[in-house]
Amino acid sequence: MPSRRRFLQAGALGGAALLLAAYGAMPAADPAPADGRWRWLQPRDAEIVAALAPAILGRNDLPLAQVIDGVDLAVAGLPPAVRQEVRQLFDLLGNRWARRWLAGIRSTWRRAEPGELAGFLQRWRDSRFLLQRSAYQALHQLIGAAWYGNPASWAAIGYRLPAGVMEMLP
Repeated sequence: MPSRRRFLQAGALGGAALLLAAYGAMPAADPAPADGRWRWLQPRDAEIVAALAPAILGRNDLPLAQVIDGVDLAVAGLPPAVRQEVRQLFDLLGNRWARRWLAGIRSTWRRAEPGELAGFLQRWRDSRFLLQRSAYQALHQLIGAAWYGNPASWAAIGYRLPAGVMEMLP
């Protein structure tokens, strides 16, 4: 039969393990304080978008600041319930444990290798779990909308606005 001392030791060790697990589950600290530049994104989210955009769009010459601004604008225009789900996705990807064990990215998003990012996206795109496939689709659609909605991308894809639309623009 365990003694009172053993019971207290086990309780103290269990409490310490829970504290350590809670600390590890917290998202990584933002690399910089929020400067009010974005309406919805946080600096940590912008780092994730900047890492994933070249892999999703297949281009290394992207104006990342414009893509990040476009994602911010797109998410800010979504209904509140959808914004909450996107927040949960970015919080999950911002968590160092989830980044490592769910996404398979060992380093920070900023330092992730293109092969790691491509592998992560392919695993989530082809996952047998609907939640991972949905998360991939959300990232793909947000980043795609941010880039292809930007007039700077139109020349690269050969798109020109019709003359009637050009006349309506300010």
